[in-house]
Amino acid sequence: MVDSFPSPAPSKSAAAPAKEAPSGVKVVGDGKILVAYFSCTGNTKALAENAAKALNADLYCIEPAQPYMEKDLDYHDKHSRSSVEMNDPKSRPAIGNKVDNMGKYETLVIAYPIWWGEAPRIMDTFMESCDFKGKTIVPICTSGGSPLGNSARNLEPLARGAIWKEGDRFSRSTSIDELKEFFEKAGILK
Repeated sequence: MVDSFPSPAPSKSAAAPAKEAPSGVKVVGDGKILVAYFSCTGNTKALAENAAKALNADLYCIEPAQPYMEKDLDYHDKHSRSSVEMNDPKSRPAIGNKVDNMGKYETLVIAYPIWWGEAPRIMDTFMESCDFKGKTIVPICTSGGSPLGNSARNLEPLARGAIWKEGDRFSRSTSIDELKEFFEKAGILK
């Protein structure tokens, strides 16, 4: 379900530091593409950061109102928080921050881990919380072994009117160049 690799070392890039807008969006790009991600262990965060660099995109971390603790992520325990949420398709964990200016983005990359073969339920909350009509969405995920599977197909109806592109699974260490190649094939990077 969730990889447990350590967080990556801070980047020593000479790029200008990101500015964080009041909405929690790190403004690092040109304001047309947003990479929105959910990550508990740091794996998806590392992938999302590289995706944002590859696309010159802004970056937004979907933060749960109630943070997940290690015990919440125990998929061997059917009573753990994540197990209970994933067994209830109507579960919608609350998000503690939001994107106030979603209207300015034309394209959205959503990045998430695969839990029990699906996107975590907080991704359902996110997809239902914004107006994605006319926006292009590209899903990417991390996983210890599961593919993207039906996760994107199950999120798609929650973002009414969006234009969905084919997504894929990546490792936390996927390079910026590999992601650029993927986004070029998806038609969102020229």
